[in-house]
Amino acid sequence: MTIFALSTGPGVSGIAIIRISGKETKDVIKVLTNQDIPSPRVATLRKFNKISTSELIDEGILLWFPGPESYTGEDMAEIHVHGSKAVVDALHSTLSDVENCRLAEPGEFTKLAFQNGKINLLKAESIADLISSETEIQRQQAIKIMKGKSADQFNFLREKLLKILSHVEAKIDFPEEDLPNNILDEIKNNSDEVITKIKKILNDQKVGERIREGFKIAILGPTNAGKSSLMNHLSNRDVAIVSEIAGTTRDVIETHLNIDGYPVIISDTAGIRDSKDEIEKKGVKLSLNRAEEADLKLVVVDAKNLDFTDVLKDLLHENAILVINKSDLLEKDIDTEIKKTNHVLISIKENKNIEELILKIKNNLKNKFITSDDILITRERHRQHLQQCLDHLNNFNRKKEIEDFDKAAEDLRLATRHLGMIVGKVDVEEILGSIFNDFCIGK
Repeated sequence: MTIFALSTGPGVSGIAIIRISGKETKDVIKVLTNQDIPSPRVATLRKFNKISTSELIDEGILLWFPGPESYTGEDMAEIHVHGSKAVVDALHSTLSDVENCRLAEPGEFTKLAFQNGKINLLKAESIADLISSETEIQRQQAIKIMKGKSADQFNFLREKLLKILSHVEAKIDFPEEDLPNNILDEIKNNSDEVITKIKKILNDQKVGERIREGFKIAILGPTNAGKSSLMNHLSNRDVAIVSEIAGTTRDVIETHLNIDGYPVIISDTAGIRDSKDEIEKKGVKLSLNRAEEADLKLVVVDAKNLDFTDVLKDLLHENAILVINKSDLLEKDIDTEIKKTNHVLISIKENKNIEELILKIKNNLKNKFITSDDILITRERHRQHLQQCLDHLNNFNRKKEIEDFDKAAEDLRLATRHLGMIVGKVDVEEILGSIFNDFCIGK
């Protein structure tokens, strides 16, 4: 099957690029242009016609990439035409008339590149992350993964496990005298080294996921404290409805911001109070759930009412800034106990101390986003496979200690498999190659 799709953004533009990939790409291009295929990777001017009537659709550039030296690993072509909706629709329509030619599914070109061995799974994911990046730090992280450093690290650990597994398999299948005398020490040292490295990778404070998904800030507090007004002020637009009526916000409202290059997702939540209204109760429950998920909580209270409920006190325990709004109405100094908290006095109405609050948020962001080359995990999928790998390695060590090598080998296979699944490489036949390289079996 040959696939095609618009690879540039939809809408009016100077140029639109349509990709075609598959075994019959050459035939599709010949029918579309009524000419022979141009030289590989040479931009060539061509007229593109409707297949059924030979009516000219547009004139543009054709690029021909014969497989396997192409992005997908298959025969592939790119059609560069004027970026009007009418031109793109006409090309899509005429390509659909070609037998065994269909519109590509989302991500299918990159999926083919992975399946044909052009890229690993981490690089495929990083391409998607780069396309969707909104801030500089997200772009930098996607590029770092694309360059292959993460894949190299995971492949290195996987190779170590394959080496250990080859030794264990040899221990099971071949006489003792055929193996090196220090084989057990080598198994132990290598497995301990891999365990230590994986623990270090997992202990990354989830910075990679925060960068990719966005730093989560939840605005919480009682009704009519100014939460929605603060949300609108930070967003520089009216995201949430502001009203004097208590309980206006019933659901969680989100907006994405770029604060000093850091991706941030700010959530405005329902006011926390006791209510008989079933909808409001659900809103309060959503607020508390969002508080648990947040990387930072902005607990907004009214300066005229600083009597904290137990719920509000609990929210201030960790990763929180107490935001005392309507400070222009304060008639006396705030309580000494409140001064001990991480707090800021603001007035949204008079635009007072908002910059001080933003500075506190920025400092919190910088502390959470401290990055290093050791950050390798960018998705929950990576974390889960690494954790499962670690669990199997710990099981392997326990069984190895009692010399239950048959069962220990199975845990090692599963650990290797989970590492392989991160980069999209799972091939048990590699174990045999490692055995033959290390031991002269059958000599």
